[in-house]
Amino acid sequence: MSSSIGNRVRVSIFGQSHGEAIGVLIDGLPAGERIDREELQAFLERRRAKTKFSTPRREPDAPEFLSGLVDGVTCGAPLCAVIRNTNQRSGDYGKLRDVPRPGHADFTARARYGDAVDLRGGGHFSGRLTAPLCIAGGIAKQILARRGVTVGAHIEQIAGVRDRRYDPVAVTEADLAPREFPVLDPAVREPMEAAMWEAIRALDSVGGVIECAAVGLPAGLGDPMFDGVENRIAKAVFGIPAVKGVEFGAGFGVADLRGSENNDLYYREGDAVKTRTNNHGGALGGITSGMPLIFRAAFKPTASIKAAQETLNLATGEIEPLEIGGRHDPCIVLRAAPCVESAAAITLLDLMEERG
Repeated sequence: MSSSIGNRVRVSIFGQSHGEAIGVLIDGLPAGERIDREELQAFLERRRAKTKFSTPRREPDAPEFLSGLVDGVTCGAPLCAVIRNTNQRSGDYGKLRDVPRPGHADFTARARYGDAVDLRGGGHFSGRLTAPLCIAGGIAKQILARRGVTVGAHIEQIAGVRDRRYDPVAVTEADLAPREFPVLDPAVREPMEAAMWEAIRALDSVGGVIECAAVGLPAGLGDPMFDGVENRIAKAVFGIPAVKGVEFGAGFGVADLRGSENNDLYYREGDAVKTRTNNHGGALGGITSGMPLIFRAAFKPTASIKAAQETLNLATGEIEPLEIGGRHDPCIVLRAAPCVESAAAITLLDLMEERG
């Protein structure tokens, strides 16, 4: 199924943006793991990102657990959690069935599923579905933390305004800690906000990049060829709506390097084998090296903009103007860090369970 991922820890996401509920089913979680509900709710609040730039759509996003937990502890049964949708405005989308919104999946969804597809609020293609992703990711992060693995992310850039990147060989716990405005250098917040305000005044939107890191991973997780750690993380991250690119370590920058510059030289520190640099981003041959696992995900600008655009009326075959109403973020990157952390944490927990 396209909405499921994982081998030992299998995560399936269900629901539509304007349906009765959205949710997640997680099969294969280890039994006996206590889930801190307050910590999980705080993680979900980060995805909501209640700022002056956020969509006015307000929902509590409090998960209701239907199975898999007994007195807050995983019992070995599949864990199912739902979030009730309570603040839909489906009327905003009634006229869009025959006029696909540029940048959205309206046309491709209809081409794949026909007239039966639910396009209200983007349906199953909506960013609303990142809420159940973050339920699974928040749970995975708690379990990973007990195994000495920490996953965190920050905004690396918005509209070309850049934060500093993680130190590739020495990412710290403080670097990975959550922040109200998730950047490492507080000085970049003001120019990032200025860029978003400029887009709002132009009835437009902006995109950006999230950088994510995991520290504490052992060497040896993953497989070569088509099931490597990068492959699997990238697959999960591309499940987040609006992600258009993923790079690990030095990423596309390696194309400008010589081998002597790109190669990470080994040395021993106590019982651990390490590298003096980390252009490989913590994975070689699809397998973790024990160095910090670092990758970045590029997010396109929010597709729903208030500026008038042209589109094709599928019923008449005519080009016609389109103005999108509704409630939309000018930059979804503000809400994206926990989503990227979730995709990484789910994948890493699955890999660790495979290795045992």
